[in-house]
Amino acid sequence: MSAVPLLATPTLDLPLERRGKVRDVFDAGDDRLLIVATDRISAFDHVLGSGIPDKGKVLSQLSAFWFARLSGLAPHHLISTDVADFPAAARSMADLAGRSMLVRRTTPLPVECVARGYLEGSGWKDYQATGQVCGHPLPRGLRQCDQLPTPLFTPATKAETGHDQNISEADAAARLGDAIFAQVRDLTLALYRAGAAHAATHGILVADTKFEFGLVDDDGEAGVILIDEVLTPDSSRFWPADQYAPGRPQPSFDKQYVREYLERIRWNKQPPVPSLPDEVVVRTRDKYLDAFGRLTGQDLA
Repeated sequence: MSAVPLLATPTLDLPLERRGKVRDVFDAGDDRLLIVATDRISAFDHVLGSGIPDKGKVLSQLSAFWFARLSGLAPHHLISTDVADFPAAARSMADLAGRSMLVRRTTPLPVECVARGYLEGSGWKDYQATGQVCGHPLPRGLRQCDQLPTPLFTPATKAETGHDQNISEADAAARLGDAIFAQVRDLTLALYRAGAAHAATHGILVADTKFEFGLVDDDGEAGVILIDEVLTPDSSRFWPADQYAPGRPQPSFDKQYVREYLERIRWNKQPPVPSLPDEVVVRTRDKYLDAFGRLTGQDLA
């Protein structure tokens, strides 16, 4: 593995609007943003000391694939991934190629839109305690990682630090308004079903995923569009279909492998954050690249 991870925020002659755990967002002018996906990786609410080479490229290029594929269901914020279309201050930086998106500026909705097709994660914990998932009653006797009778919409609050918190549909509707709530609920489930159907034909089960939406003003009318990232290993649980067996945790294409390593070393989830051994870095990179290749049928650019 010769690739060197991009960890630092790129130095651009553009205003830096936000430095996230993975993405750095710059003001590109004219109601546009430049989003750069670094190779940073976070777990348990902390950015780790090691990066995963090419991870940011996977996130950006896979999101671009899904934006194009799902555009018939939901308009999106992506303008271009071609560096030639970026502001002049960003065109000469080789590090930006393949990992950056020029997008429309929106007003992000203050709710994460989560779709669940299988019983895992916080949904599994909720079900064990209450027999429900985020207020949705479920049949008795379901096992960990069982497929749900129908995909569920389970909104969450967006946290700047710490975990997102699951909220009820009524709470989400109060935050968004009934009309926008109904729109993003229906879009979330439609996007999940379409993405999961495509992934299944390529040997991947999408256990759950989260979407983000933003508001734009077109000709005096506010509209909802899809933003951020779409159906990536960072925003989703991807499982290999040929190894699926409910009743236990599943092998995955996402960063669950990193979380499991951190649990094995009994990190207390407090600073100082650990670095990852080379073996974990290499295997995690391989998982991201495998998912990208299966879903897109392309090589990473």
